[in-house]
Amino acid sequence: MKVKECMCDEVCCMTPDKTVKDCATLMSNKHIGCVPICDDTQNVVGLVTDRDIILRAIACNKDVNTTPVSEIMTCNVCTCTSDADITEAEDLMSKNQVKRIPIIDNNKIVGILTLGDLSANTWVEDTGVTNTLNNICGCKEKNAE
Repeated sequence: MKVKECMCDEVCCMTPDKTVKDCATLMSNKHIGCVPICDDTQNVVGLVTDRDIILRAIACNKDVNTTPVSEIMTCNVCTCTSDADITEAEDLMSKNQVKRIPIIDNNKIVGILTLGDLSANTWVEDTGVTNTLNNICGCKEKNAE
């Protein structure tokens, strides 16, 4: 299976000059846990996760209204191409201990692959761990219950 078969191709990005507050608002509105930070040509220059906001901004007493995401983003982001085999992406995620990787083709972001995407696909062996991971990572409508 190729990465493009299970990645999310609707990616919300922002530029490095946007504020931490802008990033947190985007995450809240879109129900996402990370935002790729891209330059004007859609080249990924960093990644901000909800955890980065807590540990690198709030815990460090930064003003989220004025601090640019460039100050808290992770640089040297682990990426993969959409034509890569899914096992290659899994290996990258495992080796780098990351839950999400931007998918890059021709130096532009085309998607994002998350643990939730991996757990939601039928090629994954159906085990209790897989089901638990899918339940944790899956985006369920909380109001539907």
